[in-house]
Amino acid sequence: ESVVAFGCLMSDMWQGKFDCVSPEAFQSALERRYPAFRKTTQQDAQEFLICVLNELHEALKVRAQLGKRCVMDAKASRGRVSETSVITQLFEGQLSYEIMCLKCKTTTERPESFTVLSLPVPSKSTCSLEDCLKCFFQQDTLTWNNQIHCSLCGTKQDAVVKATITKAPQIITFHLKRFEWQDKRKGKLSTPICYPLTNLDLSPYMARPVRRGAGYSLSAVVNHSGFLDDGHYTALCKHSVTKTWYSFDDDQVTKIPNSSVQTDTAYLLFY
Repeated sequence: ESVVAFGCLMSDMWQGKFDCVSPEAFQSALERRYPAFRKTTQQDAQEFLICVLNELHEALKVRAQLGKRCVMDAKASRGRVSETSVITQLFEGQLSYEIMCLKCKTTTERPESFTVLSLPVPSKSTCSLEDCLKCFFQQDTLTWNNQIHCSLCGTKQDAVVKATITKAPQIITFHLKRFEWQDKRKGKLSTPICYPLTNLDLSPYMARPVRRGAGYSLSAVVNHSGFLDDGHYTALCKHSVTKTWYSFDDDQVTKIPNSSVQTDTAYLLFY
């Protein structure tokens, strides 16, 4: 139901028959599957995005599997069915965490798939997307409650861990972690974050075999204004054909210059 409603929404948007298109049917279909996203409650755009991607992946994955099983039955094959979809093809990347025990120097690698990278905001005054990426990919030391169980030492030990990108997705999404615990309460960081519109280079954070072709261009921004329990979301999106930027604020759709794409309220970045 959700994937059909999403398809209808995309069709209505691209046909261009209306000045604005309401996603109400898609939201209602998703709400029936996930009651947490009711219209009357404040919700997080990053959590909603992950929910939408998972829902579309599960629906499209099932259809792909059904088609593949028919081919397998026809060929009397017993091969494994891959759990892929157009969502994983576009949005899914791979990280590798290299973990080294500080006592015996044994190194292990732990792969992890992602669709959204949640980046820390390292400054409360001003910073850049590059600063956020450096903070995310910097080497961390695991001590105290975060110690690892070293298989060679046979006990818990301090360790260092460092992440690299081993597979870069076609579309990479960054979640800027503006909401954090402050004095036992969750508050919002209003730090202005500068991000490039073109030529985002991820090669410093990638494994050497996949460093080529790491450049990205910005395609959309989700902005959040207001506070934790009282906020408003808007979006800036680049038309994939004309390369023109538009602002989406409820039912107001406005063409904007490239100079207006940089905002102080950016929350999600799509490259």
